[in-house]
Amino acid sequence: MPQEPQQDLRIALERMGLLRPGEAFSAEILAGCVSSDILRIDLPARSPGLSFCFKRALAKLKVAADWRAPVERNHAEVEWMRVAEEQAPGSVPRILGEDEQAGAFAMEYLAPAAHPVWKNELRDGNIQTETAAAVARIIAAIHAGTARRADIAQRFANDHIFHPIRLEPYLLATAARTKLALVHGDLSPKNILVTARGPILLDAECAWYGDPAFDLAFCLNHMLLKCLWRPQWRERYLACYDALASTYLERVSWEPRAAIEARVAHLLPGLFLGRVDGKSPAEYLACEKDKERVRRVARSFLLEPVDRLGAMRDAWNAELKGA
Repeated sequence: MPQEPQQDLRIALERMGLLRPGEAFSAEILAGCVSSDILRIDLPARSPGLSFCFKRALAKLKVAADWRAPVERNHAEVEWMRVAEEQAPGSVPRILGEDEQAGAFAMEYLAPAAHPVWKNELRDGNIQTETAAAVARIIAAIHAGTARRADIAQRFANDHIFHPIRLEPYLLATAARTKLALVHGDLSPKNILVTARGPILLDAECAWYGDPAFDLAFCLNHMLLKCLWRPQWRERYLACYDALASTYLERVSWEPRAAIEARVAHLLPGLFLGRVDGKSPAEYLACEKDKERVRRVARSFLLEPVDRLGAMRDAWNAELKGA
C-alpha cells in the first residue's frame, strides 16, 4: 500500500485499540466490494498471529456510473450488526472496533474455506433450499424483533443513506412505503456466508428503518436472475425462491402476511429490471437476449401488478422454458 494510506490505516487501527504503537502489520486488499475498501489485517508478532478485517466506506462507489453515498453509512452498518446479533445470535461477524472519525470499523476475519459466499455456492451448483430457508429465518427474526419500535426507528433514521444507495438506483417508489422494521438493505447472496452453524450476513452499510419487504424482494430477485447465470439449475434456484418466500412469510408477525407479500410482489419487478438497466447491473447478464427476457417479464408486472409472489415466479419459469 502507498505510504500515506498505510499511515492513515495505522492511525485508525491504533484509535480502535487493535494496533500497538510501532507494531508491524500487513494489509491485503480483499476483492468483491464496490462501496468500500475491505482489507485483511495481519499482526504477525502476536502469539498466536492475529488476523481481522478492516472496512472503510467510500464516498464514490467503484462502478462506471457516478454513484455517491454518505460515508457515515459505515456506522449504520456497525449498529445494524449489533442489533442483528441481539435478534439472531451468530448471524453476523463479531465487531472488534470502530473508528467513526475515519468512517471505518474492524470485524473478525472469516476464512473463505469454512465460510463460502452463497453467491459462489449458487454459481457452482451447491444449491440448498435449507440455506435459503435459514436466511429467511434470520431476516424475519430481525424484522420481527425491530418492528414498530420507536427506539430502533430513531437509531436508524437513515433515509439520507438508504435513498442514494438503494432507492434512487433501484426503485424510487419504495421511498413512500410504511416504515416498519430494521432493514439490511443489501440482502444479496454475495453478502451471505454459508457456514455449518447457519448463514452469516455481511455488508449492512445501508441499514435503514423502513419497509421490511425490501429485504425479501432484494434476495428473491437474485434467485430469479441466477436462472440466467446457470440455466441448468433453474429449478433449484426457483426452489430456493420458494423456500425464501414461504419460510419468511410464515414468520411475519408484525402485520398481515398478505399485506407484506403484496408489497414484495410490487417491489420485485422494479428490482428485476434495475439489475439490467439500473446503475448496478448484474455482471453475468451480458447477453442481450437475456436482458430482453428480464425486461419483458419485469415490464409486464410493472404494468399489471400482482399480489402473490408465485405469479412472478411462474411467469419467469414459463419465459425460460419457452426459450
